[in-house]
Amino acid sequence: MGFKGTPVLDQLGQQFPLIDPRSLAGSAVIRLPGRPESVRRARDFTRSTLRDWLLPEQFDAVALVVSELVTNALRHAAGPAHAADGCGLPPVEMELMRSARRLVCAVQDGENSVPRIRRADSAAECGRGLHLVECFSDGWGWRPLTDGRPGKVVWAAFRIA
Repeated sequence: MGFKGTPVLDQLGQQFPLIDPRSLAGSAVIRLPGRPESVRRARDFTRSTLRDWLLPEQFDAVALVVSELVTNALRHAAGPAHAADGCGLPPVEMELMRSARRLVCAVQDGENSVPRIRRADSAAECGRGLHLVECFSDGWGWRPLTDGRPGKVVWAAFRIA
């Protein structure tokens, strides 16, 4: 389903203070095609990874955040400069990383747009995703890719009890 490694973390380079790569207790990565059903695949991947890491109690909050980050990546990173995968959306990569005290979900896409919390209209069908990420995680942020390619990594962190 995924593979072991730290490619998303590598993209963040030294700018990522949440988890020191030397303290990683686990990392799992999945490349998701640019299709709407990839959001469900990301949740399924999260469920199995957290179960393997003996962290099933984290699933509800992490799955909600994973859904929002992957949905945002698919929705907002669908620029014409990207190689399409299937239905015209570029693929995204998601990584779950854990240390003794922290779990991080990072989603990489090929778009340079800055993620922003927008003021959502109560009747709007979209615009609340990052509000949910902010509410259900212990912090979130983003960084541009560090290897010269266009794109960014959006991450959310969770404390592990």
